[in-house]
Amino acid sequence: MDVAFVVRQRLAELGSEQRELARAAEVTESYISQLLTRKKAPPASRRTDIYDKMEAFLQLPHGELSKLADLQRQEELQGKWTEPPAPLFQDMRALILRKCAPEKAAHLHTIFGRQPFGELERLVTQKLLDVVKNVAREELASETGLRMMARLGDRSYEQMRVIMLELLDTDIFTVSAEHCVACLEPLVESWDIDLATFGIEIALNRQLVPEHLKQFEFLEKTPGDSDDMEPGLAAFLQDTSLSSGVTEEEVTFLKRLRFKDKRPTSLYYYREWQNLRDPLHFRTA
Repeated sequence: MDVAFVVRQRLAELGSEQRELARAAEVTESYISQLLTRKKAPPASRRTDIYDKMEAFLQLPHGELSKLADLQRQEELQGKWTEPPAPLFQDMRALILRKCAPEKAAHLHTIFGRQPFGELERLVTQKLLDVVKNVAREELASETGLRMMARLGDRSYEQMRVIMLELLDTDIFTVSAEHCVACLEPLVESWDIDLATFGIEIALNRQLVPEHLKQFEFLEKTPGDSDDMEPGLAAFLQDTSLSSGVTEEEVTFLKRLRFKDKRPTSLYYYREWQNLRDPLHFRTA
């Protein structure tokens, strides 16, 4: 039993048609047809709201289709593990080189040309795809944004929803020419990379994305430089009755304390801080 079987069965029981289901799910009738004929794999449940809409129309228990979809995707993925990856790099490469900083285009073209899908090309492709997928995830919840993208790509709202749903299930080896034209082309204005540090800057379409500039860098950090802070330490620092007078050096020390199976309280950090200040606990160097 899979998604296609359950949906076809419920449509027959309800006397409904595929176009009615497509309208309820806000996708194209062609997309529903390809799902039901198993020409397309069902999208991952955590990335879409399509199953909620389909279950409501088909009068199915909440979560039934999404569970079936995830099981079906897992089985199909296991079958593909033995297949060698075949990236569709030609269309993506052309888009990447067209959008990159003009003064670096020729040099990057030479680097990309040395291998069919080399490390630098995979790095840039992955980062561009990650950024666009994050935008797609947000736009799926925004009818206004989706309609604007649909107009830019000369597509219907339902067609754009289908493309976005499919984009969220792609990776750098399966991204299609349609995804490039419909999503990456209008969303990505330009990008640049520092070949010394591999820092990447991506500029997105200002009309579609308010926070249009994305920057990614590789930084050297020590374990104590982690941005993660224990909740107990955060509570200790916020409670001035406990932490009044604590120095930056002492906070750095407290941040470096690590716990595997325990979550220390603010009182623990207060006592640790007092122990740190107690001269009886230390010998003079």
